[in-house]
Amino acid sequence: MTGMRETAYAKINLALHVRRRREDGYHELETLFAFVDAGDVLSAAPAAQDSVTTLGEFAGGLDNSFDNLVARALNTLPRPQGLAVTLEKNLPVAAGLGGGSADAGAVFRIVEALHGLPEDWQTRAAKLGADVPACVLSRTHIGLGTGTEQVDVEDDLAGTPVLLINPRVPLSTGPVFKAWDGMDRGPLPHGPASLIAKEGRNDLCKPAMSLAPAISEVLVRLKLTGAWKADMSGSGATCFALYATVDERDAAEAAIKAFRPDWWMMAGRLR
Repeated sequence: MTGMRETAYAKINLALHVRRRREDGYHELETLFAFVDAGDVLSAAPAAQDSVTTLGEFAGGLDNSFDNLVARALNTLPRPQGLAVTLEKNLPVAAGLGGGSADAGAVFRIVEALHGLPEDWQTRAAKLGADVPACVLSRTHIGLGTGTEQVDVEDDLAGTPVLLINPRVPLSTGPVFKAWDGMDRGPLPHGPASLIAKEGRNDLCKPAMSLAPAISEVLVRLKLTGAWKADMSGSGATCFALYATVDERDAAEAAIKAFRPDWWMMAGRLR
């Protein structure tokens, strides 16, 4: 059996409506998930036992390799043999891109291709994190509940040029939710993905900016580039912008990079 490579596609929330805090401490969400055609890269080969090796720009930001989501995903999936996994960490950590969840999702796809997944794979994925089931699928859809309930949506955004920018400020999810004002500002709009993206909002943007003011500067810069949608993803601090053409996206990337070469950027298309 030969080795495999799988991209852990960067997750972005094109809209994220926080409806209420639940009795279990989690929050009731309505979100439009989308995925960029780039991200971390996992290489896997059959081995006597599981192992995880990390490399890349953001490898140093991960927890102990035996406790990160790649190792935990391997541990939760029954298989007849081990896997030696190398994780190339290209996405910043604690960035609102579902990086660890995307890595876990890629592990599920690798195991699915090699051995198939157990019938309860979605339950196993959800136990690893609320975004993991969505990241296994890595396609545009609506997430409800804590994000684990998946609802199909008309996807008219596939191939849309996208630019991601992170000011290199890590931002943990917990404090951002804690800073949310608790106000229900209404549900997601109904319609295709493009309409939800245009009319939707991110209710965590304001609390995230109160903790990481650099997000505001990123959004100001993106909104000056002609993007038809610019917002923060997840709980931040990464922001995204959607463009009508690749040329517009590339011009925006060049202009912002000249102004702030210290910011992390990734250009791609929506899957």
